[in-house]
Amino acid sequence: MAHYVDHLHDHGLHPQYLRARLRFYRAFTNRWPTLADWFDEPLVERVGRLPGEPSHQPSCPLSFRARRYLIYLALHGYTTLDYPFTLAAGQLRVVDTAAALGIDMGVEALVEEAVTLGFHRESARQAMTWTVARIALRTGILHADGITEEHINEALEAVRLFSERDDLRFFYPSAQKYRDNAQKMWVTHLHQLHVVLFHRGQVPTRPRKKMPDRKPPLALPPRMQAVAQRWLAARRLTDAPSTTEQLELAIRNFGDWLTERHPGIISWTEVTRDHCLEWIEYLADSPSKVTGKPLGVISRKQRVSGLSQLFRETAAWEYDDVPGYALISVGDAPKAPQRVPRFIPGHELDQLMPVIDELTCPFQRAALLAVRWSGARRDEIRRLPIDCLDRYPDGTPRLRLPARKTYKERMVPLHQDAAGALQKVIDLRKQGRDRPLTDERTGEQIRYLFVRHGKLISSTYLFEDPLQKASKAVGLVGPGGWNGKQRGTVSAHRFRHTVGTQLAERGAKLHTIMKLLGHSSVSMALVYAQVSDREVLRDYKSVLEPGAVIAGPAAEELKSGTLPAEAVDWLKSNFLKTELELGHCLRLPAEGPCECDLYLTCAKFVTTPDYAPRLRARLEVEQQLVQDANERGWTREIERHTAVARRLTGLLTDLGEPTDPGDSNSSGRSSCTSTDWASRSVHCTAHRVPDAQRRRRRRCAAIAPSLAGGHRSDGDRSA
Repeated sequence: MAHYVDHLHDHGLHPQYLRARLRFYRAFTNRWPTLADWFDEPLVERVGRLPGEPSHQPSCPLSFRARRYLIYLALHGYTTLDYPFTLAAGQLRVVDTAAALGIDMGVEALVEEAVTLGFHRESARQAMTWTVARIALRTGILHADGITEEHINEALEAVRLFSERDDLRFFYPSAQKYRDNAQKMWVTHLHQLHVVLFHRGQVPTRPRKKMPDRKPPLALPPRMQAVAQRWLAARRLTDAPSTTEQLELAIRNFGDWLTERHPGIISWTEVTRDHCLEWIEYLADSPSKVTGKPLGVISRKQRVSGLSQLFRETAAWEYDDVPGYALISVGDAPKAPQRVPRFIPGHELDQLMPVIDELTCPFQRAALLAVRWSGARRDEIRRLPIDCLDRYPDGTPRLRLPARKTYKERMVPLHQDAAGALQKVIDLRKQGRDRPLTDERTGEQIRYLFVRHGKLISSTYLFEDPLQKASKAVGLVGPGGWNGKQRGTVSAHRFRHTVGTQLAERGAKLHTIMKLLGHSSVSMALVYAQVSDREVLRDYKSVLEPGAVIAGPAAEELKSGTLPAEAVDWLKSNFLKTELELGHCLRLPAEGPCECDLYLTCAKFVTTPDYAPRLRARLEVEQQLVQDANERGWTREIERHTAVARRLTGLLTDLGEPTDPGDSNSSGRSSCTSTDWASRSVHCTAHRVPDAQRRRRRRCAAIAPSLAGGHRSDGDRSA
């Protein structure tokens, strides 16, 4: 080609080097008169020099020494080079060659934009040079402004398919080595290019790094596979990706077991409950391929629940070729222990927080301080918008948390330390030039706070990594993980438990706990009300501690120490469940439910000075009811309420408390918070607050208006 010869002569090359370049060119064109002939050769011969070969002794020197000629042809539009060649050839120096030809490929502009997004300059230059060069050789697009998302996707697919070539062994020791090294690096390069082009507005789709998928495929008999794929596709429409991955894992695990143990089954209609129960038993005994140990209770429960959901929903949606009913239910899954939330004790917090406060990364420090003082979930902090912080009218910082798990936004007060750390990140991010990202839940365009390299920072970087480092620095470690290595005992979620527990212990209303933690049901917030250790300890000591002031029929047994050891053990473990309105019932489960409803005279009733205000209040009600019954001439009502009032007076006397209902100066609990009563209503058993007692309380409430001059009917009198 005369143009190439003229190009060599015009560039003032050293005569010896010029003669060598001309010699390489003539040898190549003599061997392959047309480029089509060269393209027909095996890839090994076209590449010329294989890994490990010295540059002066390549296996196919004609192709290797003609690379500059081939790049010249591609840059001038005479040909395009295929991806297998550009991937296998290694270093090609395309951008340098283009610059020598006066062609600006736009690489430096891409590098500068990458740096503004937080990328390191040298890594950005390597990524942009590699990607732009290979896309140019393949497509003929010589400037980065012309690259589209389709070009990036084509390159990604070529990188993936290269691992499947028969001649891969000439370039890499194995397909796995290729995936672990070159493929991973090239995917990262293409992802960085995608990020930069997205934030400059050149490509429309938000970049997501797609590394090689190493999970085994879902392999079932064809009829079962069709049902499973259809069901999973339906679930992906509404469920989060992590949820559908767990469902697919359950089906794949069951399918693998079924293929091994019952290879004759080809349809879901042939699967029986006995098969499912056998699989559940297998899960409990078989070791995991990763850890070599049996699956834990939570993992087994997820597997069983996933398979149960498939049977249940395919039946409800009237799929063909399915049993049509649920062969197993959640009840067949192993029971997971109900653990108490693991809040961080005060002395551990005192050790940990100074280390967190010294973190050098502003993103990590702000994220951890925010999760510490807000009680928010990790994903809520990670997806904070850049305008998340403002103040209440009194100047207290206020944090706006996004709608994540519960699909509801909420506002929570924030500690000044956390607000200051967040403000530093906000000021830093305001200088960024990144493009807003689309929120996957709401579809809104949002500029997130925790963004670096043009994408959301991972939870691992924001929370796990710094917490592990801080925990180990102060000695808060323990055995963890399948490899048995020491791990830090503090996780980001434990900060959430700490906030909930501290709120409950300091008397916060149940609604306040729900509001701050974003709970959608009372039962979730009640977990923190039950673990208020100080409240339980105080009540426990008031009855079971030696020397406690108590009254009631069961008081003598406690004072004399005649209660059996097993009874004392049960009371220690279940003391919170014994609470009544005016004291505690010490009836054991083996004695059966209380049927008499006369707990004031029951042999199992005991009360303490803490209940004195309630006893006096109840005494006042009974005295008023005696007066009302006397005015109406109801003899039996007079006797009944007089007996109750006498009993209440005796209990107060035994406790050494005044009986005057107007006396409010004595010690004891004067009232219960909403948290206290909500938690007790959950933990009282049926025989603690029987239906008759509830009816009596409602009657008292109904009688109260009559004390002001109302009347009641004969039906009320007979009651």
